[in-house]
Amino acid sequence: MKISVALCTYNGERFLNAQIDSILDQHLPVDEIIACDDGSTDKTLEILNSYQQKYPDIFKIYVNPSNLKSVKNFEKAISLCSNDIIFLSDQDDIWEKNKTESYISYFNAYPLTMVICSNGYLIDEKGTLQEQYYTLWDIPYLLNNKNINYYHMLATVGNIATGASMAVRKSFVKEIIPFPEVENLHHDEWIAIAAAEKQNFAFLNEKLFRYRLHADQQVGGVCFPKNASEKEKLHHKFDPNYPLTSFRDLKVKIRTLNDKQKRLGNFLKTQHNQTVKRWLELIKSEKAVFFKKIESEHRLYSLFFKYVYR
Repeated sequence: MKISVALCTYNGERFLNAQIDSILDQHLPVDEIIACDDGSTDKTLEILNSYQQKYPDIFKIYVNPSNLKSVKNFEKAISLCSNDIIFLSDQDDIWEKNKTESYISYFNAYPLTMVICSNGYLIDEKGTLQEQYYTLWDIPYLLNNKNINYYHMLATVGNIATGASMAVRKSFVKEIIPFPEVENLHHDEWIAIAAAEKQNFAFLNEKLFRYRLHADQQVGGVCFPKNASEKEKLHHKFDPNYPLTSFRDLKVKIRTLNDKQKRLGNFLKTQHNQTVKRWLELIKSEKAVFFKKIESEHRLYSLFFKYVYR
């Protein structure tokens, strides 16, 4: 299998060298790096051009005539990749040396798998490991469940699939592009949901990248203090078998689902997408389950909740 890397950049001069060096230093070498720059005004392009001069057979650089923002920039970068497996790359992380090797081994062993994500380390701006946190990627391990319904988790609870850890089969790209422009829907969440719906998504517990925490990153919220209270909260949120007995628990679930329903519904008013339509149907079905539980266990609140969150 040949490997492409979809690298998106925007004013990433601080950490870009470390990221690209880690990509080039893989035990299983990559065959192509597609860099799409979104209008950087710092030295990002200078850095990219220096690598292109050193590796002209690998590097291809595209500069967007206008700023696309991260979701559409990744859509462009992925669409320009030509090889069998496409690894997504942010501009500020570091890959473990065996990342491509581990992913390709899994893709070879499981030909129906279209998208893979993995666990990873946290590092600070200086590259120092931050081991005092749980991460979203720890959740499958914390749930200790080999039969996780990833589609249900991703579609109704929250996203644990980070683009920095994602690889996609080229043959699956036609299923995910163009990315739907749903409010607050990031490219990684969309790709994972589209694959998980068809049971073509896999998550590796092996830590295969280093996610950098810094003040300028666009998307955060991946880490939580490593203590018993936070561990319990993660179980509470993501474990489908966790008992929800209080009215507050049910209210939070319904509010979360209601927000997703509104965003998906607004998108479908103007555009057609069968995957989004089925996702919305799942949200409505899940919300009905929680409404039923409120009706049976908290009757005084049921009429008010049906009126507000119908």
